[in-house]
Amino acid sequence: MMNNSLVRTTKAIHAERYPGSEVIFLSGSIIRGESTPTSDLDLVVIFRRLENAYRESFRFDDWPVEAFVHDPETLHYFFDLDRADGVPSLANMVNEGVEVPAASDFSSFIKALARSVLAKGPPHWQALDVDNSRYAITDIVDDLYAPRSRAEQIASATVLFSQLANHFLRSRQLWSAKGKTIPRRLREVDPEFAVRFEESFQALFTTGRATQVITLAEEVLERSGGRLFKGHKLAAPPDWRQIL
Repeated sequence: MMNNSLVRTTKAIHAERYPGSEVIFLSGSIIRGESTPTSDLDLVVIFRRLENAYRESFRFDDWPVEAFVHDPETLHYFFDLDRADGVPSLANMVNEGVEVPAASDFSSFIKALARSVLAKGPPHWQALDVDNSRYAITDIVDDLYAPRSRAEQIASATVLFSQLANHFLRSRQLWSAKGKTIPRRLREVDPEFAVRFEESFQALFTTGRATQVITLAEEVLERSGGRLFKGHKLAAPPDWRQIL
């Protein structure tokens, strides 16, 4: 019933704001049944041709709406940008999206494009990518051993939350996630690890006890060769300079 109501709202948005578009993919947490009182409608709007892609936010019938507006070529470009980052946000939105006003050959083509990107997976993490991540996580874990203040401990742990999840996923050549989607992605891949991950960071953020997080981080690093500091070197490209 909720989805039917949202489809009606999306059809109204299509008629009023994007009448020339071929299809709108209604997506996001609301469609997955994971909405909160502040969730918005996530829409991927596809035209046959646009001068440029854009993103806009607005309210419609008391709904906050985030619209990602594309044509097939700009969508393909942004799929590649997301793939390079290892987080297929836009492709996931299209793949899981409900087609409004209706499914068509065109919308099926767009969904097939998204699925091909998802099936391809993220760019392979090379040895240097793994080592750079090991080094960054080692540096943060060292800060957690003896933080100068509670504020610095929280700041370090906040960075580690994303870094550690990304390493766990990308070192396995899997799609990663960002922000609030990290716990859901970890639960999809490894429910047992996801529970330990959430409990460890919850203990640190609520009580200041970093032992569980440090242990978890070192276990994740061990699979990739362990902590890394001594001997690590990252060279800048020769042309990274400006003439004085």
